[in-house]
Amino acid sequence: MKLVVAAAIIDGDRLLGAERSSPPALAGQWELPGGKVEVGEEPEEALLREIREELGVEIELGPIVAPAGGGDWPVLGGHLMRVWLARLTGGTPEPLQDHDSLAWVPLGEPDSVPWLAPDLPIVAAVREAARSGGW
Repeated sequence: MKLVVAAAIIDGDRLLGAERSSPPALAGQWELPGGKVEVGEEPEEALLREIREELGVEIELGPIVAPAGGGDWPVLGGHLMRVWLARLTGGTPEPLQDHDSLAWVPLGEPDSVPWLAPDLPIVAAVREAARSGGW
């Protein structure tokens, strides 16, 4: 299984969501920004690189948000996803690659955008982690 990484970028009581532009079957659905870990790349380095490429911003990584049993989240294509809470440290997010638009989604209203099905439990866990962890 290939590891992918994602950032749950939090700003107060909001979570940054990204609307997929492709493939056609996923276009219009929302996800946490991130991407694939390249060979020889550490997951944290991959995430910082992906966020720079996709959104044009710098972030600070916080704690990992893991499923109840630990480990990584199963997502589309048989991949596993590792998710970190994060916050912006530089720049204004823009949909530079792979996304049609971005939105700050209120943590209290996560259903205000149509998340990819595998991201739904992740968004719920992010919501809890952000509320309890004071991130």
